[in-house]
Amino acid sequence: MKVILLDNIKGVGKKDEVINASDGYARNFLFPKKLAVEANAENMAKLKGKQDSMSHKKEMEKEDAKKIVEKLKTIRPKMKIKTGENGKVFGGVTAKDISEILNKDYNINIDKKKIDLKESIKTLGVTKVSVKLYEGVIGEITVDIIPE
Repeated sequence: MKVILLDNIKGVGKKDEVINASDGYARNFLFPKKLAVEANAENMAKLKGKQDSMSHKKEMEKEDAKKIVEKLKTIRPKMKIKTGENGKVFGGVTAKDISEILNKDYNINIDKKKIDLKESIKTLGVTKVSVKLYEGVIGEITVDIIPE
């Protein structure tokens, strides 16, 4: 019997997947626990509509990410950092700092987890930082670190 899974089931399949299940397994386990529905024409049409909606949503998110990448190419945020004598830097610039300045100065909201920074920036001058906005969409931002 063909069924559409409504939840991830270990060893069986993932949510919204159409699988072949034995009649007894489907009727005695999957249906009573509301883990699956029968793959009839009505349910298949609902599944197709749901999948089309999800793919459209993902496409829109990807387009938005590409627009942000284009915007990042045109800006150059300046970060002030405390320095001592001889240009010695105190602390450093973190992904959180970059995210906050982008949001405050340029109205670009990027989560700090998407900013690919292995460790904080501890040198003055220009630094290029990569930003992973979406699957397959990676941008680069040039950050100018200046003494306070």
